[in-house]
Order: sequence, then structure tokens, then C-alpha cells
Amino acid sequence: MELLVVAVHTAAIFAFLVVGLRTVGRRSLPQLRVADLVAILLLGSAVETAMVAGNTSLVAGIVSAGVLLVLNSSVGQLLARSPRLRHLVGGAPLLLVHDGQLLPDHLRRAGLSVTELDEALRERGECSVADLHEVVLEPDGTVHVIPR
Repeated sequence: MELLVVAVHTAAIFAFLVVGLRTVGRRSLPQLRVADLVAILLLGSAVETAMVAGNTSLVAGIVSAGVLLVLNSSVGQLLARSPRLRHLVGGAPLLLVHDGQLLPDHLRRAGLSVTELDEALRERGECSVADLHEVVLEPDGTVHVIPR
């Protein structure tokens, strides 16, 4: 019974973190700021005891890790099969620039600053928003630039 509690707690925390991380931003791993990385590391530490329900035995750790692996694999399979679920979890592309004009509301919704967008554009060899037809933030955090 105690290990069932570990499995249920782990599944609940996994679901909470997937939803929580989905709502706070769309950065890909190379785009993480130091503060993002620290937050992710601290999340692991913050939820560890709750996942194993205070049971620090090897078996509880293995059950928790096993549940995480199964859930991650299952979510990946579900996302591959269901475009609707993929859209809910992963989001949709977000237009940041249209016809050379910055879309500040979209930038704010993406949690990006103008400085971060400018940096992403420079990485792609672009100097000015005015020279671009569109800039799209993809659900995985990558930025696609469509020149005029």
C-alpha cells in the first residue's frame, strides 16, 4: 500500500509539473536562462519528498523513477498519436513579427523581451525587425525567421 502511495504521488506531481512548465514558457533547452535552470533543479528537490511520501527507501525511489519513466514514455506516445493533445500540451506557433512590425502582445504572451527576440534574430543573421516578413516562435521554443 505504501508503494502505491508513492506511485500515485509521483504521477500527480508529474502531471502538475507538465502543466505548470507548459504554462510558464516555451523555451528550448539551449534557450534556458540561468534562472530557468535553477528553477528546474529546485523543482526536483522541492517535490522529491512528496513523490516518495517520505519513504526514502531504495524501493520507493525505484518505484518513483519507474512511474516517471512510464509516464514520460506514455505521454510521448499519446502526443505522437493525437494532434489535439499535442496542441494542448505543446501549444501552437506564435507570430512575434508580421510585415516588419513587432507584435508586443504576442511577445508578452510568449514571456520574451524585445532584447531576447533581438538576440535570437542576431543568432540567425538578421539585424532589423523591419526587414522581416514574419518571425514565428514554435512550440518547441525555436524561432523561425521569414525574410521579406
